[in-house]
Amino acid sequence: MIAVDQAFWLASRAFGIVALVLLSLSVSIGLTMSGRLLRRPGLPAKLKRHHEAITLVTLGLIAAHGGVLLLDGYLRPSLAGVTLPFALGYRPFWTGLGVIGGWLALILAGSFYVRRWIGVKTWRRLHRCTLPVYVLALAHVVGRGTDGRSAWMLVLLTALVAPNVLALGYRIASAARRPVPAHTDRAGAKVRTSLSATAAQETR
Repeated sequence: MIAVDQAFWLASRAFGIVALVLLSLSVSIGLTMSGRLLRRPGLPAKLKRHHEAITLVTLGLIAAHGGVLLLDGYLRPSLAGVTLPFALGYRPFWTGLGVIGGWLALILAGSFYVRRWIGVKTWRRLHRCTLPVYVLALAHVVGRGTDGRSAWMLVLLTALVAPNVLALGYRIASAARRPVPAHTDRAGAKVRTSLSATAAQETR
């Protein structure tokens, strides 16, 4: 029979693992939308709704992952220990990375709802931090997690991360192959012509 204290510990681990799975799925959907991997009519709107819903559920699971630990009688963390980076005595570095990742995830998710005030450009810049947050979550799992370096967890992490790495590679390659817009070429030609004319006048 599982002791009550152990049940809270197991619950926290379960919440964390499911949160990581959903976070990976959210990142996959985000890369799919930004990289235009799927162009079926109506699909982007559906993906956007799923992306938003999955992100919100992930945030709830992250909160539960840390919150349940407050009931753990063995670890006995304080509220500061599960909400402030590096404040928990148990493996503080890896736990701190997870806390930072959790707060950043909350900020990034919240930025979606204030886009009209912060501007789309600022929101997009913030959204680029999604991948670093994802890396922080992975580092937290491997370094801090009880099962972080077990065979089944490494297989799970590989299955979760590999599609995202491929999608990111495709996005970068597509951006590199994207032709320069015609208006940019014309502007560049005007600048070059102006510079040539100035140089010719100076040599006279």
